Amino acid sequence: MKFAKSLASASAVAAGLFSMIAPSTVEAAENGAGFYLLGARGPMAGLLAPPGTYFQNDNYFYVGELKGNKQLPLGGEIVGEVDATLVGVFGTGLWVMPEEVLGGNLGFTAIVPFGGPDVDATLSAPRAGRSANASDSIFTVGDPVLGATLGWHEGNFHWTANASVNVPIGDYQKGQLANLSFNRWAGDFTLAGTWFNPETGFDISGAAGFTFNGENPATDYRTGTEFHAEWAVTKHFGQEFSAGVAGYFYQQVTGDSGPGAGLGPFKGRIAAIGGTMGYNFKMAETPVSLTLKVFQEFGAKNRPEGTAGFVTIAFPIGTPPAQVK
Repeated sequence: MKFAKSLASASAVAAGLFSMIAPSTVEAAENGAGFYLLGARGPMAGLLAPPGTYFQNDNYFYVGELKGNKQLPLGGEIVGEVDATLVGVFGTGLWVMPEEVLGGNLGFTAIVPFGGPDVDATLSAPRAGRSANASDSIFTVGDPVLGATLGWHEGNFHWTANASVNVPIGDYQKGQLANLSFNRWAGDFTLAGTWFNPETGFDISGAAGFTFNGENPATDYRTGTEFHAEWAVTKHFGQEFSAGVAGYFYQQVTGDSGPGAGLGPFKGRIAAIGGTMGYNFKMAETPVSLTLKVFQEFGAKNRPEGTAGFVTIAFPIGTPPAQVK
């Protein structure tokens, strides 16, 4: 039990922070992007951290391309031959209330994204005075995301219900190919679960949910409803190290719409598989969790396909939690 408590306390710092995740440029829909970041949940996906205050920083990268005769709605343009790169930093604060709510613990999150999308593309119908080949890059602040998580524990099982909303107040440049902000309201609801056996060190986790999108008023484009699922199977080697495999799947279930949806419904799909490694340690008396995840995508439809990765560090602020209740 000592192993279970110390491992759960450290792992919860990383695994429990995300009641949603911040923007990216790697899904389908308008700009080939949805605000739920695929691959963010993995090991310990269903474990909410014990009552307390936490900070998590995700350094995220993505490199992908859209080639052949495929097209993408991007920045109000129809483009092809896309090469896209994103380096993003997503800072997350989490507060888990000490009071019990509906038999579990309730947490609130706030995420602020910073990033530098870099896009090269060919315009299908360039406007007068504009070249058919276009490049755009920016480093800016994206839309903040607010969320809430309700988590429960029962023996080796841990599960959460998560809700989040994208608030469209970040820097958005109309007509530009590279944007970190989405300029639209969007909400996500996700259920996540974890089975963790402290005796064997095995963790089997999964999460699935739906994202619902409002219209981008700058482009008159409304992205359809999106389904996403993630999974991870990992082995913990003592209290410090863990390693395993992980993956995700994305499918747009309703079509895009609005006057700006020049490619019609444009339903997207993608899958990915990869690996994950974790290292838990202490700085003074503060438990710190460091996680590395890398994914290779395949089976893309109506979106870029590429490689994504996370380097995540998370820790409690103030008095470290003693255990998961």
